[in-house]
Amino acid sequence: MHARILLVALGTALGSPGAQAEAFRLQLPLACEPGRTCFVQHHVDHDPGPDARDYAGGPRTYDRHDGTDLRLTSRVAAASPLGRVRAAAAGRVLRTRDDAPDVSVRETGIETVEGVECGNGLVVAHADGYETQYCHLARGSLKVRPGEAVAAGQELGQVGLSGASEFPHLHFTVRRAGRTVDPFAPDVAGTSRPEGSLWDEALRDGLAYRAGTVLNAGFSGGPVSMAAVEAEATGAASAQGDALVAWVRVIGLDAGDVQSLVLRTPDGRILAASRQAPLTKPRAQALMFVGKKRPAEGWPSGTYVATFSLLRADGSAAEHSFSLRLPGP
Repeated sequence: MHARILLVALGTALGSPGAQAEAFRLQLPLACEPGRTCFVQHHVDHDPGPDARDYAGGPRTYDRHDGTDLRLTSRVAAASPLGRVRAAAAGRVLRTRDDAPDVSVRETGIETVEGVECGNGLVVAHADGYETQYCHLARGSLKVRPGEAVAAGQELGQVGLSGASEFPHLHFTVRRAGRTVDPFAPDVAGTSRPEGSLWDEALRDGLAYRAGTVLNAGFSGGPVSMAAVEAEATGAASAQGDALVAWVRVIGLDAGDVQSLVLRTPDGRILAASRQAPLTKPRAQALMFVGKKRPAEGWPSGTYVATFSLLRADGSAAEHSFSLRLPGP
């Protein structure tokens, strides 16, 4: 659950109006690699009413969402160097907060963060009336203070779970003259056609619009939960394990999507498989797993291959395969 961010910064922009409008470009505000070790979970909502629509006309947003959610693959990744928050452009720090509890609202309830939905974070002023805001940082992780000048790429803090956050991610908002700007489509006005981008050219491929992205996948020796995936504690699969389970977590699913997962033995036979019914509505994330108990004679040695398939409502399809080699019993 990600409530609309209420922390609003007041202050004068750096530089003269219009002087650097064309030059304003954004670096990635995280130390991860977009499309590989971090992913866009939600975009800015472009629908003026109670519905929600991202800049491409898709459902990867929610009502009144005013920023870009950059998601790490787990809590462990968020606490690693990949989760270091960086200044997206040079500027000056306007406001900070660094003492909000660093805990998911799934555990505490959304009412506990009323008025501090951003959690720990900061606002930076830039040239030509732009501001950037960074939310849901870890408590005590901020490395800058109000009034301090920052360079593009300078470390600001660490991704956490503060504020209205259910999973480790950075909520990144861009404003100009007090109005929200979608960095993926800054010129859009009530239309789903993006024109231009504020992101640095080198980021365009990694930040390309995606649907049905595999966030994590692997093998386990038993049932898998979302909490275990977040903690990277799914348990390793082994030749001596009681079971062999293949699992996958996917984000950005659409209504009509059909997910399937097949686990095959080293000789190509299907060991376990599942095919789910078409989704009736979009889903931010989903966890799927299949497996079998260990046979009395043990697992045959060799490479076990799992294949996740996603059939979209428009007829397109995508696959993701991963494997595990087991020694003989």
